[in-house]
Amino acid sequence: MTNPANWQKSSFSGGGEGNDCLELAATPSLVHLRESDTPDTRLSTAPGALVHLLNHIKNGIHGEG
Repeated sequence: MTNPANWQKSSFSGGGEGNDCLELAATPSLVHLRESDTPDTRLSTAPGALVHLLNHIKNGIHGEG
């Protein structure tokens, strides 16, 4: 897997250098997510799929089982 170089912490992480943060990095075709306390464990997805998931979460839409 390509190692994204520019990890950014969530604005909800409280700032500082703590390890309780969600971090995001983007490459041309993927968005990568990780927790700063376990940086070797990552979730990677296409940007459109992440937008779709976040819109569903934001709008409280629940899928059918």
